[in-house]
Amino acid sequence: MPKKAPETPKKKAAESGYDASSISVLEGLEPVRKRPGMYIGTTGPDGLHHLIWEVFDNSRDEAMGGFADRVEIALLPDGYIRVADNGRGIPVDTHKQTKVSALETIMTTLHAGGKFGGEGYKVSGGLHGVGVSVVNALSTHTIAEVHRDGGYFMQEYQIGKPKAKVKKVGPSKAHGTIITFQADPTIFNEVTYSHKRIVGHLRQQAYLVKGMRVTIIDARDLSEAEQKKLDLRGMVYLADNALPVRHTSFYFEGGLRSLVAFNNHYQKPIHKNIFYVEKGGIEQPLDIAVQSVEVALQYVDDISDRISAFANNIYNPEHGTHVTGFKTALTRTLNNYAKKNNFIKEKDGAFTGDDVLEGITAVISVKMPEIQFEGQTKAKLGSVEARSAVESVFGEAFQSYLEENPDDAKAIINKVVIAVKARKAAKAAKDSVIRKGALEGMTLPGKLADCQTKKAEDSELFIVEGDSAGGSAKMGRDRKTQAILPLRGKILNVERARIDKMLASEQIKNLVIALGTAIGDVFDIEKLRYHKIIIATDADVDGAHIRTLLLTLFYRYFRPVVDGGYLYIAQPPLYKIQKGKEAWYAYTDEEKFGVLKNLGEEVAEDVPEEDATDEVVVDDETNEVTPKKSRTHIQRYKGLGEMNADELWETTMNPENRVLKQVTIEDMQEADKVFDILMGTDVSSRKSFIQSNAKLANLDV
Repeated sequence: MPKKAPETPKKKAAESGYDASSISVLEGLEPVRKRPGMYIGTTGPDGLHHLIWEVFDNSRDEAMGGFADRVEIALLPDGYIRVADNGRGIPVDTHKQTKVSALETIMTTLHAGGKFGGEGYKVSGGLHGVGVSVVNALSTHTIAEVHRDGGYFMQEYQIGKPKAKVKKVGPSKAHGTIITFQADPTIFNEVTYSHKRIVGHLRQQAYLVKGMRVTIIDARDLSEAEQKKLDLRGMVYLADNALPVRHTSFYFEGGLRSLVAFNNHYQKPIHKNIFYVEKGGIEQPLDIAVQSVEVALQYVDDISDRISAFANNIYNPEHGTHVTGFKTALTRTLNNYAKKNNFIKEKDGAFTGDDVLEGITAVISVKMPEIQFEGQTKAKLGSVEARSAVESVFGEAFQSYLEENPDDAKAIINKVVIAVKARKAAKAAKDSVIRKGALEGMTLPGKLADCQTKKAEDSELFIVEGDSAGGSAKMGRDRKTQAILPLRGKILNVERARIDKMLASEQIKNLVIALGTAIGDVFDIEKLRYHKIIIATDADVDGAHIRTLLLTLFYRYFRPVVDGGYLYIAQPPLYKIQKGKEAWYAYTDEEKFGVLKNLGEEVAEDVPEEDATDEVVVDDETNEVTPKKSRTHIQRYKGLGEMNADELWETTMNPENRVLKQVTIEDMQEADKVFDILMGTDVSSRKSFIQSNAKLANLDV
């Protein structure tokens, strides 16, 4: 019997119904609403605030180009955000390709704007038009207002679509653009803006554009009468009167020099003058590929380095080619100066890159017409031209600075020499402890009760406070996947401690060996033995202090553990509520009162704890507390050691029931500042911080 001829691919495709009609074509801004994460990263708080950054970036680019000097961001009632500038104003004449107003084209078309053709902006942070069109697509209501060419123009949009054509409202002597939008609650998990987050981001941007005044207005809680009085639709910034609402303004003539001074506010500088160089700019292009290079730096009495990098005003937390050029020039210039002036001898060897970075606070900013990043997040600059431009501009200027400021130069060189001595001492300590330990099979610490599995992805390490809690945890744990490392007392504060001193601490040495990654220049995240490292300390002042010391250790010396999402904080319960044979656990005071309410109790919040351990009734008229005959017992846990093994497992260690908080770093510069304040040597700053934030603390003293 003859074989049946095989079906051709064309025939198979036709029979399956897969043809041109199967291909979906999303028009206009539909792709943005269909896949918002592709455009703003997330529909959580980060993505929500990203909408503001996108619109602000357009106004900031007007200021970078010298066309504007004021930008205003207003948080308005009903979730509206307004961003206004006194720039040129978006063009409103008819676009040749789209046959509609240029304003409508920019607001409703992806990949349309003043940054594509090269005429609108020589340097920009993003793609003008891409950002604002995405914001428009993800908003229920948007209003674009333009003041230019003697007129006031406006267009409104509903879910990204124009409600009508651009219309001229009337004459105007002003110039600028106002974008008002209301984020779509069906797209975003929660439309709640953080005033602190907005202020922090825009302060940084104000430093990066000298002479730009940025004002943040919070008018969310205004009454209707107050709204009318303020005229929220007007261009408020044109009036220099004091604003009758909560507002913050930033204006920095010093640019990056001011940013370095701000970052060093809680540090002790070792030299007086902040180094600063700026070459290029709108009038003086550096070259075709890199338009300007700007660098500021100052050394402080610390062992950490703080380097912030920006490309076209976009923050690059993972640095990139511009930072590579900076480090190369820094190392070479300091070595040349030190040898020329006999600060180091030939036998001592040259300074290394790590030596010259110790204690430095630096900001590097480049501006480029064509810019390339590694990845979609723009976290790392990839443009190769930036390296040679920064290396050349900074190296030449820093050499002149050292020659012209001999006292500053001597202080910097002495700082580096100290770092060299410390490096050699630390290397000796690491060679004797770490290399012979974690990397060559030293037995694990005796205090560590390790888990049975050798798979890091299945393993958990609980760092617990004290032998008592350690004993309960060891008895209550799942031996297959959970390891326990008890700590005796408070570990060393590593904020200003070098590795050799750290490794002299038995507590820290045990932890380093248990983690398996080693430390310093031999650190290897691939050798991490546990993919969940859980800090479990008591719910009191001492527990909070130990937790802070451990967080400082991980932040300063095990950053990849934090960045990788491996670090957690356990949330043990504060109360055990027992009635008869049944028991409930409460992790907050609110949960405690909720449990009591469900049990039919009505407990006043100000009832003394010794009275609240009985089942009670509160008389609504007299507010009198009357105990009942049956008892509801409330136990307040002050430490993990007060729990028996079963309780600790059930509440804090069992993956089915427990609550863990993952440790993340949203703002690295803000995190640096907090660690400087809390763990550094500036007592007055720490006292001020504690006094200012005391009302936010919930401590059991």
